[in-house]
Amino acid sequence: MPNSKRRCQEPVVNADETGHRTNGEKRWLWTFVARTFVFYRIAASRGSDVLQAVLGESFPGILGSDRLPAYLKYVVGQRQLCWAHLTRNVLSALDLATTPGAKRFCREALALDRRLFRLWHRFRGDPGARGSPLTRAELITKVLPIEKRLFALGERYLDAANADVRNLARAFFVHNQHFFTFVHEDGVEPTNNSAERALRTAVQWRKIMFGTRSEQGERAVERLLTIVRTCQLQQLNALAYLTAAIAAHRHCQPVASLLNRRRTP
Repeated sequence: MPNSKRRCQEPVVNADETGHRTNGEKRWLWTFVARTFVFYRIAASRGSDVLQAVLGESFPGILGSDRLPAYLKYVVGQRQLCWAHLTRNVLSALDLATTPGAKRFCREALALDRRLFRLWHRFRGDPGARGSPLTRAELITKVLPIEKRLFALGERYLDAANADVRNLARAFFVHNQHFFTFVHEDGVEPTNNSAERALRTAVQWRKIMFGTRSEQGERAVERLLTIVRTCQLQQLNALAYLTAAIAAHRHCQPVASLLNRRRTP
C-alpha cells in the first residue's frame, strides 16, 4: 500500500471526495490518484487536515482538484483546478441567470472554454481535432490570450449582483493561473476526471454495501479499494495479487509492492 513519503514524491496527484456512512454517522471517502496507483481514505473530516495526513504538511508536486476550500487552503507546489467542474458551474449559472449581464458573462466564459479545449485536442492529436497538431510551445502561445481574457472577464464581474456570477468571476480573477497549469506541465490534465472515475468505483460499492459499521471496516474498505483500483490501473489481476499477498503474510514473507510496478502502456 502506498505510504505518505512515497505519495509526497509523486509529481502529479488528483484528489476528490464523496460522502460516506459508518453506522449511520457522516464520513468522507477520499481518493488520491497518481500515475501508477490509486489510494483511498475514509475520514470524519472534509478538511485540509485529511490532505495533510495523506500527502504531508505540504505537497511539492501538482495537485489536481475542484475548488473546495480544503484544497485551496492546502499548501502545494502547483495546482490544477478542474475545468469540467468549472464548466458545470458556468452552465448551471447560465440556466439560473435572469439578467442580460449574467447571461453574457456565462456565454463569454463558455466561448473561452470551447476555444481552450479545441487547442488542447489539437495538442493531444485527437483524431477529431480541427487543425494541425500543436507543439507545447505553440499551445502555450495560443492559450495565453485566452488566459488573459478569462482574467479580464473575472475582473469585470467581481461586483456582479448575481451571486453565482460573482463567485465564478472571483475564481477567474483570483485563481486564474491555476486553471492553466496543464498548458505548461507534462502529465497534467485540465480536468479532475481521473479522481472522479476512481470515486465512481467506491460509490458503486457503497450503494451495494450501504457503507461501513466500524473503524476496522473503514480500514478494510480503504485497503481493498486501493488494491483493486491500483491493480486495474496497472492491468493486474486483483484476486491473484490478494491471494499472493495473503500467502506471503502467512509465511512471514514481504508482500509484493504495487509501487514498484510500472503502468502498462
